[in-house]
Amino acid sequence: MRRTREGDRDTPPPRAPWNEVAERLWMGGHEWIDDHGELQAAVVTDEFDVVFSLFTRPGHGPGPGQRHVVHEIPDAPLLPAQIDRVAELAVMAAEELTAGRKVLVRCRVGHNRSGLLTAQTLIELGHDARTAIGMVRRARSDQALNNATFVDYLTTGLSVASLLSGLEAPI
Repeated sequence: MRRTREGDRDTPPPRAPWNEVAERLWMGGHEWIDDHGELQAAVVTDEFDVVFSLFTRPGHGPGPGQRHVVHEIPDAPLLPAQIDRVAELAVMAAEELTAGRKVLVRCRVGHNRSGLLTAQTLIELGHDARTAIGMVRRARSDQALNNATFVDYLTTGLSVASLLSGLEAPI
């Protein structure tokens, strides 16, 4: 199996399965810690109209009939095609929100990969990068977007980040 988790390895799971970052835009993961300190599975049934998953685990939903967009990426530096796909997904998520649909963006814990896509969706909706990053952290956790590379992608702009990540190191 591919490794898709790097930056959040030592970060504790959040205290909620998902959190609302902006109206109808939610961010979450596949696990969370309840009030008793017990690890719980975050299973999506029909709470959302569309679920964007950047990490998947069998049995975690969404339920039948729910729209599910899956694009697994690592919590590590991305290839240009992966960055481009995140940009495309952000446009899709922004369109869903504009149409009045309730959207969940999730990854394993709900910090980095989902933070990248959620923040970029906010940028697509007109927020600047710093505001979008702050919204994600305030809503989800101060641990959200602890992957500095993803923050750099957002503040640089995904199109520029894609171009730069495609450059080979000079010899």
